[in-house]
Amino acid sequence: MISTSGLTLNFGKKILFENVSVKFKENCRYGLIGANGSGKSTFMKILAGMEQAANGAVSIDAGLKLGYLKQDHYEYENETVLNTVIMGNPELWEVSQERDAIYAKPEMSDEDGMRVSELEEKYGELGGYEAESTAGELLEGLGIPTSSHTQTLAFLTGGFKLRVLLAQVLFQKPDILLLDEPTNHLDIKTIHWLEEFLTNYR
Repeated sequence: MISTSGLTLNFGKKILFENVSVKFKENCRYGLIGANGSGKSTFMKILAGMEQAANGAVSIDAGLKLGYLKQDHYEYENETVLNTVIMGNPELWEVSQERDAIYAKPEMSDEDGMRVSELEEKYGELGGYEAESTAGELLEGLGIPTSSHTQTLAFLTGGFKLRVLLAQVLFQKPDILLLDEPTNHLDIKTIHWLEEFLTNYR
């Protein structure tokens, strides 16, 4: 599913990890355990393709989709909570935006009509008609009430912003799910919800 071969990373003279070769199998759950600063987050970013190791390689089986829990919410500050979650599926979001832009025109040309018909079909295939309800269920499970779903992210506290990003990566339904400290800022009730969700995942 995903494997590494000879991964090595160092900062100056400090070696974070060296010659790491490991294979993560399908339908298994793994946890990284280590002291602060030992390279856990960096290792996950390398798996996700967000950072490069000094040596070695990462291989992911062809056709598999990987989702990584982001910790940076600033790019979504002006987006609504619900839209931020749906943006976890970039293809669906792009189709939705183009579709809405055509419908917003005072008049549609024949070309617009043909294009929007194609977009509607694609929108349905991608689960667009259920997207808001699916995103809403994830948000509520993570303790974000319906009343906050139409607010922009800027109005939420830092802890709740990270919950929205967690909902975003879960919304993607990736084949490989990488969660870096997902229980940060979660209460016991929400942690139990997340545990059950991940137990039943895939």
